[in-house]
Amino acid sequence: MPMKIEELTEEALALPNEARALLVDRLVESLDPSEKGEIHDLWAEEAQRRLRELRSGVVEAIPGEEALARLREKYSG
Repeated sequence: MPMKIEELTEEALALPNEARALLVDRLVESLDPSEKGEIHDLWAEEAQRRLRELRSGVVEAIPGEEALARLREKYSG
């Protein structure tokens, strides 16, 4: 018997953050697989651009925990 959407949603929400992000990514990719290559190429270009910015000193990296702390502070009610 297939799972109901509500049950599936509950199980998905119980997953750790990384697993939920991966699940979302896979679900979105499944919506239009013909665009998968194009989306991958666009993300690869973006990653290369960001790497160039880091290496050239245009931007400065900060530790992930610090970035998350800043976001929490900014968006906490």
